Amino acid sequence: MFATLTSKGQVTLPKEIRERLGLDAGSMLDFQILEDNTITARQVLPDARRIRGLLKSPHAAPPTVEQMDEAVSKLLRDKHAPARRSRKSSSR
Repeated sequence: MFATLTSKGQVTLPKEIRERLGLDAGSMLDFQILEDNTITARQVLPDARRIRGLLKSPHAAPPTVEQMDEAVSKLLRDKHAPARRSRKSSSR
């Protein structure tokens, strides 16, 4: 089986491999490079420890409407803010 490397360094796994390993969008793979430059890949199975800390304590107070509004506003401001470019000073 062959695959082509894109200009972004991405490779699409052949359908046969995706189906055999049960991979779909969001699946994680662990790559290893062996001494002879052979590359191996294995599926990383979900581990509950990876999501530790994502959920709030059931005893924590829920956020207020105002807090949610502010969080959404900040996200949108950050997302749509013009890109800040570093200016190089041109001295002659």
